[in-house]
Amino acid sequence: MRAIVTGAGGMLGQAATTALRAAGHLVVPLPHSRFDITCASTVGEAFRIHSPDAVVNCAAFVNVDVAETNEAAALRVNGDGARNIAAACARIGARLLHVSTDYVFAGDSDAPYAEDDPAAPRTAYGRTKLVGERAVLELLPDTGTVVRTAWLYGSGGAHFVATIARLVHARENGHRTDPIGVVDDQFGQPTWTGDVAAGLAELLDRPPVPGVLHATNSGETTWHGLAREAVSLLGGDPGHVRPISSAELGRPAPRPMRSTLSHGRWTREGLSPMRHWRAALHAAWPTLGLSIRGTR
Repeated sequence: MRAIVTGAGGMLGQAATTALRAAGHLVVPLPHSRFDITCASTVGEAFRIHSPDAVVNCAAFVNVDVAETNEAAALRVNGDGARNIAAACARIGARLLHVSTDYVFAGDSDAPYAEDDPAAPRTAYGRTKLVGERAVLELLPDTGTVVRTAWLYGSGGAHFVATIARLVHARENGHRTDPIGVVDDQFGQPTWTGDVAAGLAELLDRPPVPGVLHATNSGETTWHGLAREAVSLLGGDPGHVRPISSAELGRPAPRPMRSTLSHGRWTREGLSPMRHWRAALHAAWPTLGLSIRGTR
């Protein structure tokens, strides 16, 4: 299968490119630096030239706080860009796997969110991603798949686990002595890009699964819980990680307090189960290039 990966320079885009190639697909990676999804003519021309059987859209405006103060810019990428890609896929008969987010939900549920639970985003980022989801499902009712994920980390990009490693490095080298404060009242699912990418490759190896799927590692923890696990893997002292509240941290955009996603449809479709977040972190660790002496 010939597959285009948009946003191929990003953390998930790199992982998806690797996974699809390993599965035997001919992959055309299109990073943001040379492919603007907000330009409909650019998207249409690229798809005409490469004539893909499938497209995996990993391109997104992901800076949640910047989106909160510049929703129009986020909407151009997450909403208009997704529509451009879906429309181009519809014209050439290509299927689409479109990556989305847990931020489309309010984040206040006591139970994991199912795929068909009502969306109620509370941030500009979530609102713009929901616009993109709806465009994909409208234009590709039979061949468009929205794949929601959350709390991503992996090689080739900036992420929370690497940030913790840098803070531990600073502490171990005497550049700071205070405990590392990490939010302990937001619950979610740390998810390795390698596992999501493997799931995307598996989806392309079967007939289209239209609609919405959730692809996160299983289980649940807080950012504080993830930080403690990462510090342990670094060989540091998890006791140096101090729990703080979201209010104490203070960010421009509100974060979902509990945005755990269920995997009911993923399971019903017979896709390989997503492993527990802790097992995934341990499996991913050798690929992250992190150590107590610094980060790659």
